Amino acid sequence: MKENLNRIRGMEKRMRRAGKILKSMEYALDEWDMMCSDLKILNKYLGSEEWKADLKADEDGLLPESLRRGVLSEDGIWNLLVDHRVLMQRLYEMIKNEQN
Repeated sequence: MKENLNRIRGMEKRMRRAGKILKSMEYALDEWDMMCSDLKILNKYLGSEEWKADLKADEDGLLPESLRRGVLSEDGIWNLLVDHRVLMQRLYEMIKNEQN
């Protein structure tokens, strides 16, 4: 009987943890979807004529000092795009392994 109770408790713990994580993943996937739209826009912006004009305005001292300007760094956007690709590959591998 003790073995049954321990097994049931352990399985219950796993079920609760899985349920909590699945709900978190559902929220995260909604956020991911919005983020992907942002990344597409950032990808188009990087190196565009608009980006070049914004960079020149920064270099000419026309922008306020308080303005965040991480998007004017080629590495900032590029690193986000690379991180996205790395994570996509990780997700792909996880899905592929789950199917086996």
